[in-house]
Amino acid sequence: MSTALPERDGSPAVVTLDRREGPFGEVALRRRGGTYEIIANGCFLMDTADGRSERLLVGAALDELDRSGPVAQPSVLIGGLGVGFSLAHAAAEPRWGRIAVVEREGAIIEWHRSGPLAAFSAGALEDPRVGVLHTDLLEYLAGADGVRHHALCLDIDNGPDWTVTDGNAGLYGADGLALLLRRLEPGGVLAVWSARPSPAFEEALRAAGFTEVTTREVAVARGVPDVVHLARRAR
Repeated sequence: MSTALPERDGSPAVVTLDRREGPFGEVALRRRGGTYEIIANGCFLMDTADGRSERLLVGAALDELDRSGPVAQPSVLIGGLGVGFSLAHAAAEPRWGRIAVVEREGAIIEWHRSGPLAAFSAGALEDPRVGVLHTDLLEYLAGADGVRHHALCLDIDNGPDWTVTDGNAGLYGADGLALLLRRLEPGGVLAVWSARPSPAFEEALRAAGFTEVTTREVAVARGVPDVVHLARRAR
């Protein structure tokens, strides 16, 4: 049952549409006016208010691949389904040959299959190129299948410097970056979304063996810009 919080200062009422307890804590879907929000363990993760930086995450990765010569039907792995902007943007690009999405929260997958977030993933889950993997990204990366991708596009937690869920920080450390490097094709591109610029993460990427490390910013209404960190596995 949805619950509404009272309006304050004329702002839209906040309605909790669903709340689930899972293996990583509580995850909730809220509506604030016409905007949907995902909340993890009481902390804001993302909403449907904009989506520019989430789309940039995938678009910039393809641009970087093109810079060294177009790849025929490149494969992309999207880490984190979220509100669906990155997946919808990937599915709208016919050049992607295979699109894998790793999402560990079953509730988020359900909200896209049969709930309010389906409008934002825009039917991408039905695209025959798309496969949804219901698992933790670190567990997938450490798995034995060894599948490589031309692009890894990660939108996990709030980025390298501000994780709100236990275990996610390991993705951005030396061990996690080594796993990411192993899962890229030679010349492949890593794109990482972050809620703030992180010079320390840029240095960590270089130390892990990534090359051509750059950062692209997206201005937001208030505060520091969202960013996408880009790096490449050497050819």
